Amino acid sequence: MHDANLDEDASLFNTSRMSVRIKSATIHRIELKTRIPFKYGIATMTEVPMIFVKVEVEINRKKSSGIASDLLPPKWFTKIPNKTIKNEIAEMLKVIRNAIQISINCEAENLFELWRLIYDKQEKWAQEQSIPSLLAHFGTSLVERSIIEATCKHHSQSFSESLLKGSLGFSASSIHSELKGISFNKLLPKQPLSKITARHTIGLGDSLFEKEIPSEEKLDDSLPQSLERCIQYYKLRHFKIKISGDLEWDLKRLIDIEKVINNNAKESFKFSLDGNEQFDSITSFQDYWIKLKKQNRLSRFFEHLLFIEQPLHRDVALDSSLREDFNKWHKSPPIIIDESDSTLTSLPEAISIGYSGTSHKNCKGIFKGIANSCLLKNRRQNGLKAVMSGEDLCNVGPIAVIQDLAVMAILGIESVERNGHHYMAGLSQFPDKTKNQILDSHKKLYSKSTNGWPTLEIINGQIDLSSINNQPFGTGFELDLNDYDEISI
Repeated sequence: MHDANLDEDASLFNTSRMSVRIKSATIHRIELKTRIPFKYGIATMTEVPMIFVKVEVEINRKKSSGIASDLLPPKWFTKIPNKTIKNEIAEMLKVIRNAIQISINCEAENLFELWRLIYDKQEKWAQEQSIPSLLAHFGTSLVERSIIEATCKHHSQSFSESLLKGSLGFSASSIHSELKGISFNKLLPKQPLSKITARHTIGLGDSLFEKEIPSEEKLDDSLPQSLERCIQYYKLRHFKIKISGDLEWDLKRLIDIEKVINNNAKESFKFSLDGNEQFDSITSFQDYWIKLKKQNRLSRFFEHLLFIEQPLHRDVALDSSLREDFNKWHKSPPIIIDESDSTLTSLPEAISIGYSGTSHKNCKGIFKGIANSCLLKNRRQNGLKAVMSGEDLCNVGPIAVIQDLAVMAILGIESVERNGHHYMAGLSQFPDKTKNQILDSHKKLYSKSTNGWPTLEIINGQIDLSSINNQPFGTGFELDLNDYDEISI
């Protein structure tokens, strides 16, 4: 698959040539409940499984292992209203199991080649099973994350070191041919960010004002509940606002949100809008947007807009017929894809239509995300518009959020949606051993709440990444999976 003449990345392959083979894997599971309901699009999350995938690998005949983790969020990978939550979780487990099964005994000369081999096998299987690529490669991403951690541990390197020094064998141009002849090292920061700004999600059902929370619904878990209190508690400055597509309802809510943010964050704030796939055409969204902008109360508020995320439903968002509509919309706001970023070619397709960029989430794939970041950085260097955002459905520790932040840091994404700490009560639902490991390994990332469990530390609206950047793929400890339920592969 690799052509040594493809680009300058080839020199990195020469220094990282090795044998990587997957020997075995396990899946473990824990059930979690949210502290407050998280309403996004057509779904409201109140409880959700979290799974852990552990992979044993052999690198140059030496054993290593890695663990990846993620929630199984309903109504994100497939937004089908009448499909039951039980069936959706079963589908997610199906793609994870298949990705693991096809990975066992797979071997390649480096990690990137191994990932691509697994990716292609999973894609072929998904097409035969009529499974959407976004869902299928959720499974691929968990194997990918696991073997990345195993490789980082093998080399005693952080994620950024393994990537930039060539230990992962990454090649951006083998994903995006437009980058042929350009080293990806020139398109990424020379070192990972030491801090990121937390972009706080305002869900469709979230309380905005402290006074509007009924006394019987007020929580006593030491964490803030309303948007008003969250801004004061974390000193938040960046926000992600979910909209419903109902103009009248959204207008009223945006006016209230503007009031809360202006009263507490003053003029230093920024925000993004999440369209939640609520529109079926660019023209319908353009009409909605123009009507929003006409509201005098919101005119100054929209001066702080960063970008708009996925307003169009995934079924139509990448239709080539949209190109003409994008071209006709002069002075449009930056619009990016998220759920539509399902394959290796989704971003180039989106750019050709008129979108400004895409998001990164580990669940969509790490190597794909890095290649997308390189493509967008190359466009910016050539004077073209390009947006790479960091998004997150409800990412939490002890593994997932750390690995996600490790990737965001080397991609140089300064504003990242973080909301898992708000919708979950820290790591209160995890075993005591896990809690202690997190507190020992990440003293600036997590702190002990007044109730005794670890909670994500956000100071002046920022998250300190120093402990993540100094450890193999961020984690820094061996999670004891004996404390979690093992499920069959």
